[in-house]
Amino acid sequence: QVQLVEFGGGLVQPGESLTLSCAASGSIISINNMGWYRQAPGKERELVATIGTTGSTNYADSVKGRFTISRDNVKNTVSLQMNSLKPEDTAVYLCNAEVRYGSYYFPRTMNAWGKGTLVTVSS
Repeated sequence: QVQLVEFGGGLVQPGESLTLSCAASGSIISINNMGWYRQAPGKERELVATIGTTGSTNYADSVKGRFTISRDNVKNTVSLQMNSLKPEDTAVYLCNAEVRYGSYYFPRTMNAWGKGTLVTVSS
């Protein structure tokens, strides 16, 4: 199986920065798209940013210019650098990855999710 674990959440003041990281582990053969989603209290889960295997990125309009997603294809990690944080960025941030895993002769694919890390932006 495959596990995703997020790191780096916490409490920050408006205007400050925070970096989230996510590490994938297990019988991984390859990872296609990786991304970050978030879910605020009482709201639906929304896309924050995604990154493909070649580094192509996609951002939600609300975070463009403030957040930067990156990945390490050797370490199977994805990070989210968040700058100029706003109270409306407060949410549980979840890591997502499209993973090919198992054996090379019998590979399987899954859309894996981490359990999430809480980011609170408040003065």
